[in-house]
Amino acid sequence: MIGIVVVSHSRALAEAAVGLAAEMVAEDKRPVVAVAAGLDATTFGTDAMAVSEAITTADSADGVLVLLDLGSAVLSAEMALEFVDPEVAARVRLTSAPLVEGLVAAVVTASTGASLDAVAAEAERGLIGKQDHLGGTTVADTAPVAEADRTADVVVGNEHGLHARPAARLVGLVNGFDATVTLTDLDTGRGPVDAGSLSMVATLNAQQGHRLRVGASGPQAAEALAAIEKLAAENFGDEPVEKAAPAPGGSGLDVAIGPAVLAGDAVDLSEYVASDNELGRLDDALRAAGDELRVLRDGSAEHGGIFEAHLAMVGDRKLLEEVRAAISAGTPAPAAWREAYDALATTFEALDDAYQRERAQDVRAVRDRVLRQLTGTSATETPVDGILVVPELDAATAATLDATRVAGIAVRAAGTTGHGVIVARSRGIPLITGIGDVEVPAGTTVAFDARTGSFEIAPDEQVVRATIAERVGERRRALEEAEQPATTRDGRTVDVLVNVGVVQDAVDARGADGSGLVRTEVLFGDRRTAPSVDEQVEAFRAIARALGNKPITIRTWDVGGDKPLAFLPQDKEANPFLGERGLRVFRRRPELLRDQLEAIRRTAAETPVHVMFPMVTTADEVAWALDALGPRHGLEVGIMVEVPAAALRVGTLAKDLDFVSIGTNDLTQYTTAADRTNAAVAPLADGLDPAVLQLIDHVVRNAGVRVAVCGDLASDPQAAVLLAALGVTELSAVGPQVPLVKARLRQADLGQVDTAAVLAARDADQVRGLL
Repeated sequence: MIGIVVVSHSRALAEAAVGLAAEMVAEDKRPVVAVAAGLDATTFGTDAMAVSEAITTADSADGVLVLLDLGSAVLSAEMALEFVDPEVAARVRLTSAPLVEGLVAAVVTASTGASLDAVAAEAERGLIGKQDHLGGTTVADTAPVAEADRTADVVVGNEHGLHARPAARLVGLVNGFDATVTLTDLDTGRGPVDAGSLSMVATLNAQQGHRLRVGASGPQAAEALAAIEKLAAENFGDEPVEKAAPAPGGSGLDVAIGPAVLAGDAVDLSEYVASDNELGRLDDALRAAGDELRVLRDGSAEHGGIFEAHLAMVGDRKLLEEVRAAISAGTPAPAAWREAYDALATTFEALDDAYQRERAQDVRAVRDRVLRQLTGTSATETPVDGILVVPELDAATAATLDATRVAGIAVRAAGTTGHGVIVARSRGIPLITGIGDVEVPAGTTVAFDARTGSFEIAPDEQVVRATIAERVGERRRALEEAEQPATTRDGRTVDVLVNVGVVQDAVDARGADGSGLVRTEVLFGDRRTAPSVDEQVEAFRAIARALGNKPITIRTWDVGGDKPLAFLPQDKEANPFLGERGLRVFRRRPELLRDQLEAIRRTAAETPVHVMFPMVTTADEVAWALDALGPRHGLEVGIMVEVPAAALRVGTLAKDLDFVSIGTNDLTQYTTAADRTNAAVAPLADGLDPAVLQLIDHVVRNAGVRVAVCGDLASDPQAAVLLAALGVTELSAVGPQVPLVKARLRQADLGQVDTAAVLAARDADQVRGLL
């Protein structure tokens, strides 16, 4: 095995680089790496005599590779060759490879027993991966790879993709076989590249969830493929992250009162005093902020992806380059950081897509997290029995609030799709958005009622507390009677089911007659690799068990629009809500759907299961889905009715189906031409708009099969009565609303609902008045 020498002006730099490279290979396989760096532990410089001693230490019959940092390091190394035995000097190779990247590549390659020429070539290619990703001139030509005799496909399961350590394990494994192995990233089209080269593997930039095609040829091709498949199944040696238990939830009420606690204002930088180590301060703040975000990510199975995105923002290379350049030019670290992230937030706010505009909240959350670390400022503590009033709600705040102590949250910004709003509602924290710029003195008693949209300063506390008592009593009575069927006063029974996004939704559900919507894209939304058939079966079984093996309706992958799926990357679309969504996506990726359908069929053999296909528009799509499903074997099959076209021709679409389920969220936005994520037009996207109700009525009258509703409208007790009066026989609501919906239905006489007047109403407000 060759030896390696590191020549640097800085001993700390050299030792850190050696430490990094040593992490890439097992201790018993590392080559000898000797260091000649600095004139002493703290003084910069190089010494030819020290270099000659390091060469003697690392000397091997296979040769010695010398990596250098800059300037006089080269001169010192050349002079050192005059001090050593000529026979030793003949085995030494000085290389222009980059010190850090080249050293890592050299150590990994040398550990496989490669020749000095091969190690030197690999070290000199050390920058290729970085240049390929960031742009730049290629430093070395890459040899063409041979065509493979056999192939196998594997998936990158590592949380951070094929980063240095797992890539090094792969390279070390490959070079242990008498075979030529190549890698091609099927998701990006990169490759094939030499899998025995760390630099070439780096050029793939393979991320979690990417599918790699491994090609092999040579005497041990089969053995190499089998070993790589095994390594990939073990996440290339990376340990999985343990998930913490979920935080406790709140009351789930929609009304709250308490003293106002103001938070979310800009971090005060006026007292900050710059030092002569601003770059070091920034690095410390970034490490601390990263540690906080990793704790949040690992503690949230449902929302971990949000904090993973925040981590990516903290480490954004382009922004960090801008910030560090500004600091080097004399700008204090907090000011440089704030300026860069304010500019990024402004960029997001200028985007056309409303959902993307709301991501500016995430940028500002990351900005403030790091600023608090730089200034030593603490985040606002959970207000005891108070109402947190914030300009906007970031996900970290929503996830870390003590939901059992905070009375509620009032958000000045409008919009319901901000990540903080989503997290808070999922935790049952009373919340209202869009209160605007109303002046709220700190400590003043405030109250809100999200059901009516009211926010009051110095309210009549007696009236508010009476409303809270009424809602609490309403909820308590509903919970006590939750297991009773929802049979109306005129004798009609409506099944009230629960919408499930995570298994805990099913565990927490009270009184549900099953699940009318299992959102598989949410159930596995924190995954960056597609779940296996077995993993899906286990999750479906867990949901069924939690619901007492009552029927569950599993919706196949519903992605696109405002619902991205990490392991199914999609091209950017000008109008994603009118693009590839739901079933449309899987006409080009049928393998993911086939696996899911297999998991559904296996689950259906043990417990009652229905399957439902989303975003269906044409009869051809229905036929394609049924063909993909294959023999039903008693499995009930339905589709989502989410677009007006499907509603109007439901009789044709439902011809070979057992049921249809109306997704009122999408049906409303497509009918009213109002993006549900755009606060400016959100009032138009009202599920009680008579046009939407007319389409629902048309579906009920013409489907020829049973009709369910699984959109938000089914979670509104008042609207639920109207839907039942129109002929809907199944309602699937969010968990906390199931008992309330059932209670309201039991009080109703559907024969007394004037559906003709409702369908002929002028607008949604008039519909509410009639109800």
